[in-house]
Amino acid sequence: MAGHSHWAGIKHKKGRADKERSKIFSKLSREITVAAKLGDKDPDMNPRLRTAIQAAKQSNMPKENISRAISKSEISGDKNYESLRYEGYGPSNVALIIETLTDNKNRSASSIRTVLQKNGGRLGELGSTAHLFSNTGVIHISKDKIKEEEIFEIAINAGAKDCINLSDVFEIITEKEDFYKIKTELEKKIDKINYSSIEWRPLSYVDLSDYIREQIIEVLTALEELDDVQNIFTNANLKNL
Repeated sequence: MAGHSHWAGIKHKKGRADKERSKIFSKLSREITVAAKLGDKDPDMNPRLRTAIQAAKQSNMPKENISRAISKSEISGDKNYESLRYEGYGPSNVALIIETLTDNKNRSASSIRTVLQKNGGRLGELGSTAHLFSNTGVIHISKDKIKEEEIFEIAINAGAKDCINLSDVFEIITEKEDFYKIKTELEKKIDKINYSSIEWRPLSYVDLSDYIREQIIEVLTALEELDDVQNIFTNANLKNL
């Protein structure tokens, strides 16, 4: 769950063993539970929960797992998770933003710091890398769902920043604050959204040697194995992997 970036595509190509799939389901379940706890249990009335469930379905999470995660939000005394962001650097000063959902921020900071230090990186202060990224909403819609003129009109009228014609999808970019509102408007016209999330997108990508790129992949993989880590974003150009 490292954002819908080059890294997401690389992970998909590499495939996932059962153990790793279980870890992904665990992270998705945590997000569903927290979203349901903070808002309505009905996804139609809770945009964050709806987005979390859509992400779970895209990862082929069974329906019973999704229902169980929603039910878990009603258990009194259950762990209280908070969303925390960590910023740091990988090898060759590649910038990283790491989003967590944790019930123990000291554990999260310590485990992230350890992974970065072992791999030639370091944990920075909050704000140390955020200025290199733009925090925006991203929505992907398959081209067979709607015509280009229609999606552009809907997106712009709903207040989107941009609508981009990519090779296989239309990509709508929104302000972070407008993400759920615009997504809800699009859902009124389109029965299925391929992907939607709030991402940290680099203002520019850093080109690296093959050797350094492989090192970055190792860091990203190690970070993703941490239970508390939900999403990772980097300004490393990983397109050619």
